[in-house]
Amino acid sequence: MRETKSPLTRTIWILSLVSLFTDIASEMLYPVMPVYLRHIGFSIVLIGVLEGVAEAVAGLSKSYFGRLSDSSGKRLPFVRLGYAMSAISKPMMAALTQVWWIFSARTMDRLGKGIRTGARDAMLSDESSESTKGSVFGFHRALDTLGAVLGPLIALIFLNAFPEQYKKLFLYAFFPGMLAVVLTFLIRPKKRAPKLNRKSVSLLEGFRYWKESPRAFRRIVFALLLFAAFNSSDVFLLLKIKSAGFSDEALIGIYIFYNLIFAIFAYPLGKLGDRIGLAKIFVLGLVLFSATYAGFAFANTAYLFLFLFLLYGIYAAATDGIAKAWITNLVQKEDTATAIGTYTGFQSIAALLASSIAGWLWYDFGAAATFLSSAIVCFLVAAYLTRNFILTHPRD
Repeated sequence: MRETKSPLTRTIWILSLVSLFTDIASEMLYPVMPVYLRHIGFSIVLIGVLEGVAEAVAGLSKSYFGRLSDSSGKRLPFVRLGYAMSAISKPMMAALTQVWWIFSARTMDRLGKGIRTGARDAMLSDESSESTKGSVFGFHRALDTLGAVLGPLIALIFLNAFPEQYKKLFLYAFFPGMLAVVLTFLIRPKKRAPKLNRKSVSLLEGFRYWKESPRAFRRIVFALLLFAAFNSSDVFLLLKIKSAGFSDEALIGIYIFYNLIFAIFAYPLGKLGDRIGLAKIFVLGLVLFSATYAGFAFANTAYLFLFLFLLYGIYAAATDGIAKAWITNLVQKEDTATAIGTYTGFQSIAALLASSIAGWLWYDFGAAATFLSSAIVCFLVAAYLTRNFILTHPRD
């Protein structure tokens, strides 16, 4: 029997390892970032402003740099610069504690993400065919999310041995980040011609591309953004567990468990999406999200929370990489980075809105209202995608 060639090329492996080490560096700091900021004098309000500004910068920059990548015909310089900026920002957080410096470091980290996202995902798309997109993006998400398992574990071990040594942790996070940058020098990029009839690029590039993009892209992204506007930060899930009386260690443990499930299922679900259709796997993920959030409205036991995070991890594996793979199949190849940048940029803005809506609902109506509203909207989005894509285009 003839062996089937693996869809995972050298470039895909390297990009996935780059994401793995970058996520290790980032997730080493994720559990302690709020604690560290409070430790150096930041108020809750100032932390919120810091994260809001950083995410806004990332959101606006994704479509801009995606268009630059498409127009120039280059991918690797954007990938390398983006990862380098994120790596350098880690020790910067520990060097000084002035507000302007912390804002600069955090913004540099998010700007790095904005610079690299579109170009990196376009490279993944360039290395795959329409029939292997799910496998490729799923594999990349699996290794990326494995970093979200290893990073917090490293942080827990380090802080257990050296309590409150936050600055040292920020310094040590530089090393896996720089290892990721070094790995980018092993990539052999495909030669691409610059785009003909290039237009000037603006910070509002996403809005311009939206007008000229294919109708199918706009229909799918509209549905995904409606979902994103009610898909609040995972912090609210952790707050629900905390309000049920669980310890900080239990919170981090459940967060690691969720990411482990995400990493385990991302590649198999991507491969399954290539076989039966990416839309079917994505809608399955939305149904799991709806069930998970409905469950969180009423959950109050450790076993139920664990089961719900199991479902939540499978939901993430069925949607995160799948959405990008699906989108890249709907747009012109020369616009791939722009399309991904536009989608992820708008998604960042919708995420800010989602957390604001969730906070308001929680404050005025209680936690159950927050989770049930998200579950209902998500189910409606799943029904819309089923009607408009799965029933009319069974192979999508």
